Amino acid sequence: MSMKLYDTARQAIVPFEPGPTVLMYTCGITPYDATHLGHAATFVSYDVLQRRLIDLGHTVKCVRNVTDVDDPLFAKARELGVHYLDLAAGEEARFERDMVALNALPVFSTPRASSAIPDIRGFIGMVLDRGFAYQAGGSVYFDVSKSPDFGSVSHYTEEQMIGFARERGGDVDNPAKRHPLDFVLWQPSAEDEPSWETMWGPGRPGWHIECSALALRELGTTIDLHGGGSDLIFPHHECERAQSEAATGEPFVRHWMHTAMIHKDGQKMSKSLGNLIFVDRLRETWDPRAIRLAIIEHHYRVPWEWDDTVMPRAAVRLGQWLAASGSGSVPGSAIAEVRERLDDDLDTPAALAAVDSAASRGESVAAAAALLGVELV
Repeated sequence: MSMKLYDTARQAIVPFEPGPTVLMYTCGITPYDATHLGHAATFVSYDVLQRRLIDLGHTVKCVRNVTDVDDPLFAKARELGVHYLDLAAGEEARFERDMVALNALPVFSTPRASSAIPDIRGFIGMVLDRGFAYQAGGSVYFDVSKSPDFGSVSHYTEEQMIGFARERGGDVDNPAKRHPLDFVLWQPSAEDEPSWETMWGPGRPGWHIECSALALRELGTTIDLHGGGSDLIFPHHECERAQSEAATGEPFVRHWMHTAMIHKDGQKMSKSLGNLIFVDRLRETWDPRAIRLAIIEHHYRVPWEWDDTVMPRAAVRLGQWLAASGSGSVPGSAIAEVRERLDDDLDTPAALAAVDSAASRGESVAAAAALLGVELV
């Protein structure tokens, strides 16, 4: 049996059959605030996937970028009166501490967008040369009319795409653009923002092109799996696919994987609503292993609600697993069922149930828990 994962673009659970080396790209943080539970859930999900792929004998090259050239970072730095790179460095360090505490495996690389300006300039040149972009109003825009399969990742209607673009910084009403969904590749910088020289004028890159350029630089033309939160399906990943394939003429991603949103008080966790749960705050009270268990008791594709019962329940489960794996416990067989459940669209709730069952029989569950990233010994 091969591993099967849901593919967003194909809208189905399909076999995931990469070669010996798996090329994986997950969209990382914009480092202007602490790691919240939504971030943690996304990266823990991809960490479980990475662990199972390694368990299957693969080498995994997972790239997780740092978006240190972006509007929210500049706005927060402006508000605090600090340099944007100083803010980014501090928040990136805090994020890394949270990932270590949650026992996330080290990734292959964590490149910063600011490191890719030469790559981005070259990338934009390729897109322009191939006739997929145009210059207007001091910016360079991708021309979605030249990409007939634009929308093939999200499967949204044009009306839906325009709505999401308007919500998520797409500047759909800009009169300089030929079409509301055309998106910026290069733009003039505000007075207090970083600026780089190009043949199209000084400025900075758009958001979407940063990941395309980094993926191409770090992993090559075509990658096996691209991931992120479901809020990135559009516009970010849709635009990434379009511009990457326009630049190279080759398929960009073989498999698209997205994680669901977490809710609190009936609404999606978001900075604008202020209903976030921060990982570093949770770590002041709870064992990080319990935090990890609280995340993976939910399937990565199913939205869920955070409430006051989540952490106590996870702590009880951790205690039961630790008790079952203490000295004198009999060898356990739960790892075989955990492997089977993970190969079925990364079904971590079923995997946890299998470990619970083995622990209730007094079997050691240390090996099975370790495959899920929970170290008991």
